Amino acid sequence: MGYPGDKANEQEPRPDQSAMPYVADLTEIIDAHHHLWDLDQVHYPWLMEKGVKRFFGDPTPIQENYLINDLQRDFGALPVKGSVHVQVGAALNDSVKETAWLQTTADSSQSKALPNAIVAFCDLAAANVDAILSQHRAYPNVRGVRQIVGRHSAEDAVTRSGELLENPIFQGNLRVLGNLELSFDLQLIPPQMPKAYELIKRAPNTKIALCHAGSPWDQSQSGFKHWANQIARLATLPNVFCKLSGFGMFDHQWNADSVRPLIHHAIDCFGVERCMFGSNFPVDKLYRGYAEVFDYYWQAVEGCSHDEVVRLFSGTAKGFYKIAI
Repeated sequence: MGYPGDKANEQEPRPDQSAMPYVADLTEIIDAHHHLWDLDQVHYPWLMEKGVKRFFGDPTPIQENYLINDLQRDFGALPVKGSVHVQVGAALNDSVKETAWLQTTADSSQSKALPNAIVAFCDLAAANVDAILSQHRAYPNVRGVRQIVGRHSAEDAVTRSGELLENPIFQGNLRVLGNLELSFDLQLIPPQMPKAYELIKRAPNTKIALCHAGSPWDQSQSGFKHWANQIARLATLPNVFCKLSGFGMFDHQWNADSVRPLIHHAIDCFGVERCMFGSNFPVDKLYRGYAEVFDYYWQAVEGCSHDEVVRLFSGTAKGFYKIAI
């Protein structure tokens, strides 16, 4: 299969969206991981802080409103019929406000019910977790929670978010999510996976969505091998699912050939029944257009059957996030 680190990073030409064969082959696509923000409605500290590079690059081009009509415009001719919004770093006191704004967006006639599912923020190590979860659950599109455990080793050293994996309050509330029929979106990096494995093993009733395929930052041969081994171990836990998303954050010059080994390994480990496509827009828009992103995924899964493709680009996300369309 080869290693991602072996490829040359030439950028492929932007595809002609009008000629995309999957527009006819797929009747629906579910984008299982995207973001929206309205800087007039919700306070996002990282979007207001100018001149600071993030782990995924320079956010300057996306430090402006990104609303549902912007996302739909980026869909273009692709038949994206459903979507999952994942919390995106609103100020702590605005986390429920973000959910309320997203529900209003979904309820508007212009949005066509998008986003169909909302993954909200809640600090699972906080004393008021029950009250915050109750407020989020008042909104019908809420399906789960994301609290970032790992972004990149440099930022994690500052935020110390990795300590959540050893926090007994966090561990207990991860189990509570399952009791409430809420899922957990887990964003972490490969060195944190051994601790995550032990944590998730103690929360078997909570469905886990592994964001961005576990963030394979190091795509050298040794980095790929470490990530691959840890992914395979996590996949032995039946409540863990894998999002094929966010590859642009790790390799700004990514293409179908570079991500094919990553995607194939994830599918080999989890099966198409536990893998789902996500665009990570507009963060990945820093490096690729939506049509180009989808085209690379489509090329990377060439050889999958029609039923497998339907699972990857629609079925798994619909089941995981309880999306009825």
